Amino acid sequence: MFLTQSLASVHEGRRASGGSLRNRLVRLIGRCALVLAVVSACQTSSALENWLTNYDEAMAASERTGLPVLTLFTGSDWCPHCTTLEENVLSSDAFRSWSESRVVLLMIDLPQNGISQSIRSERSQVCIKYGVRTFPSVLLLGSDGTKIAVQSGYKGQSAETWIARMAEQLPAPKLAAIITEDFEKTAGKTPEKVHESLNEAVESARGAKRPILLVVSRPGDNRAQSQTDSLINDPEFEAFTRENFVVAQVAPTAPSGSQTAQSLDNLLGGVELPPESIELIVTDDGQTPLFSQSGTQSPARIVSGLRRFLAARQAARFSDASRR
Repeated sequence: MFLTQSLASVHEGRRASGGSLRNRLVRLIGRCALVLAVVSACQTSSALENWLTNYDEAMAASERTGLPVLTLFTGSDWCPHCTTLEENVLSSDAFRSWSESRVVLLMIDLPQNGISQSIRSERSQVCIKYGVRTFPSVLLLGSDGTKIAVQSGYKGQSAETWIARMAEQLPAPKLAAIITEDFEKTAGKTPEKVHESLNEAVESARGAKRPILLVVSRPGDNRAQSQTDSLINDPEFEAFTRENFVVAQVAPTAPSGSQTAQSLDNLLGGVELPPESIELIVTDDGQTPLFSQSGTQSPARIVSGLRRFLAARQAARFSDASRR
């Protein structure tokens, strides 16, 4: 009888010990899951810290910078697709790099908890204003508050695919302004001299990582020279081109058969310049023309043409990068 009771006590102790171990494991797993959730939430929060959360402030920033407002409508503590979009796209290095100088970021978050009733009402009014009923939704808004583009929901696209789709919706004039800003950052603020030879411009372009803008006219053509001087000294033309290009004023006077003469001939397409004409040629390497236009137009039209070239060039590069 005593032996039977002792064995029963041992089995009961083992069951109790096993139950205690299982409980500890469950609690440990639960704590790990909680830690991971907190870490993930902190990473997402850090990635979205540069987003504005007030509609009026975002529109004011858009008006000041000329950039459209990329507006995220999300429910941070109840919408799983919102969380996935933030983790896969909005927290990515690709998105941060793309959005930095292209859009003003605005997040309209309507969580179940954690905001006051007045803020909830204020954000709900923005949803009503734009007819947002699906979360997540991303709207691209103009500086005047007009709706430019909408992406509703999230279907698991990669960051590159999602960004490329949004980039297609950017207004073209804004894109041109963005390219100018990007080149300004690269070029620095100290204006460079206008080079007097093709070789000098090519060497300078290697360090500056900017395209070369050649202003070409016939040697000894006094009228063309006068117009060239007027163009180069025009405030709008000077400010824009010196910030975005390596500028050179050259004449096709190199000795026949030389490398420079051959390069200029390639850039001019083998055509001799007529009297009083000015040709503007953009090249990266001093050999291959990328863009050309007449330099006898008004400085404003010339700058407009160069802006379009830069915008198309950047758009093509972004498209190529998104396909790789």
